[in-house]
Amino acid sequence: MTPSSRCPEEQERGFSLLELLVVFVVIVLLSSAAALPLAAQVQLRRTDEARRMLDEARDALLGFAAAQGRLPCPATPASFGQEAFAPGSDANDGGCADFNAGLLPAAALAMSHLDGQGFLRDPWMTERNRIRYAVFGGAVNGVTHPLTRSNGLQMATMPALGDASHYLFVCSTGAAASAAGCGPAASQLTKRAAFLVLSTGPNGSLEPAPGSDEARNLDGNGVFVAREPAPDFDDLVDWGGILMVVNRLVVAGRLP
Repeated sequence: MTPSSRCPEEQERGFSLLELLVVFVVIVLLSSAAALPLAAQVQLRRTDEARRMLDEARDALLGFAAAQGRLPCPATPASFGQEAFAPGSDANDGGCADFNAGLLPAAALAMSHLDGQGFLRDPWMTERNRIRYAVFGGAVNGVTHPLTRSNGLQMATMPALGDASHYLFVCSTGAAASAAGCGPAASQLTKRAAFLVLSTGPNGSLEPAPGSDEARNLDGNGVFVAREPAPDFDDLVDWGGILMVVNRLVVAGRLP
């Protein structure tokens, strides 16, 4: 039977099926086009929430310092959100198990919405996305671990705390960074971070490329990178400067 010999009902059914197919293709294309902006919006909301969590973590650390006269030691995966001291150490000497590559002691800070082991996770919620925390563990004015040691800040004295050559480094790029600092002065955001909190972002820093800026944030040498998000970098970094810590303790009556 030729197309011209089809009955009107068959022609109408054929056109209707073709029209439905066109409509379906259009819907699929529109849905695909809308999915990318929607995914971007979800990531943006999660990033904003992660920044808010880092702000809260910074405030909780400063509150701990005001109450205890010192900053807490970082937690380790085995410490269930509590401070982790080195073997034989405690708050009396401030010796931490890991000063630069530990986790936020969220349970010790009495923070909420923790995972089953007492840690705070960023909005991407995997175990790798536990909020990380570093604190300066060097000596000031001959006092070892003054920031994590009971009365250590008082022992170091305010003038010496302000004059110390450096604390934790935060760099705008890790290209020339090393354990000694950021390299060129233009790459240095600060060398006076008393503590730092870190979200490893959407990728959870899963096996970062050796030598990359994300890898530098996990190598435990007291030098960190904070820069705008890019395909090769999605970490989020916040910190508290030494003068911020000193001011909080002065207001609390812990210093001088």
